[in-house]
Amino acid sequence: MMDDDQAKSLAGRAQLYNLLNITFLPVLAFVLLVLLARAHWHSPSSLLRNHVRSAVFASLWAGVLLGAVTLLILAMGGLTNPATWVVLLLYFISCHSALILLALFAMSRALAGREFAYPLIGARKW
Repeated sequence: MMDDDQAKSLAGRAQLYNLLNITFLPVLAFVLLVLLARAHWHSPSSLLRNHVRSAVFASLWAGVLLGAVTLLILAMGGLTNPATWVVLLLYFISCHSALILLALFAMSRALAGREFAYPLIGARKW
């Protein structure tokens, strides 16, 4: 059986991997997150289950929001249109900043031993 401190530590690590995935180590941190999630997806600790699952879904949504939407903006506006680049930079900076702030908040909740649900994409109970 896992104690509360170990569950908090692993939950914090899951959220740290999510944060690293959207900042410094995109592919490597996602692989580490998936490995952690495989080991603890059905954990008896609701705190750990909540943070592992929400971190995985947040990372997947971040990839869609930052990757697919960026490609869609480029496809719709064209590479040579200056307005496309203005819209793309505004979108990318604002979306990326929001994802980073949410990941930081989720990590602080995990380390405090509190559950967290991402707005719009997060489930309250896992």
